[in-house]
Amino acid sequence: MENWPAPFLVKGNFVSVVPLSHKHHDDLAEATTDGDLHKLWYTMIPDAAGMAAEIDRRLALSSMLPFAIIDNSTGKAVGMTTYMNIDAANKRLKIGSTWYRKSVQRTPLNTECKLLLLQYAFEKLNCICVEFRTHFVNVQSRRAIERLGAKFDGVLRSNMILANGTIRDTAVYSVIAGEWTTVKANLTWKIERQHS
Repeated sequence: MENWPAPFLVKGNFVSVVPLSHKHHDDLAEATTDGDLHKLWYTMIPDAAGMAAEIDRRLALSSMLPFAIIDNSTGKAVGMTTYMNIDAANKRLKIGSTWYRKSVQRTPLNTECKLLLLQYAFEKLNCICVEFRTHFVNVQSRRAIERLGAKFDGVLRSNMILANGTIRDTAVYSVIAGEWTTVKANLTWKIERQHS
């Protein structure tokens, strides 16, 4: 299980999740300026000038399988996400380091992206658990994770020191294999409702 999971791509109606590469740089550099996402003090989103280094960083980490999120209507990368904290022996991973340009937030793209990644994790990789983490003060992210159907596991207090010197309390959520069919039905329904 040395290379578990191997790189893959998945495509839905609204979004495609593809292995991250430097060919996505220009789209992602533009995307980070939509809403000045890099200015959010409680996230770790690069600015346009730091995008190449962020792509390099994600590609270099052996515990991370990074993706570009492609808007199918434009063919452009509108954000990033990853499988990370990969634990092949225990069939666990985390979906994280996710961000989207502001103009596609609260659209079917995020819901479908998470559906595709969760489906691959549970149905192709036979994961027993998929985890999500976010800064405790990032209420928008916490609510989005809760809308996916993930359960709140707790808070890791003083979990990490951010680049600005603040200390992050991390809210932890998860979906376990036994919950997947219900979560899948709910996400599918949400996408259909968002699109109608």
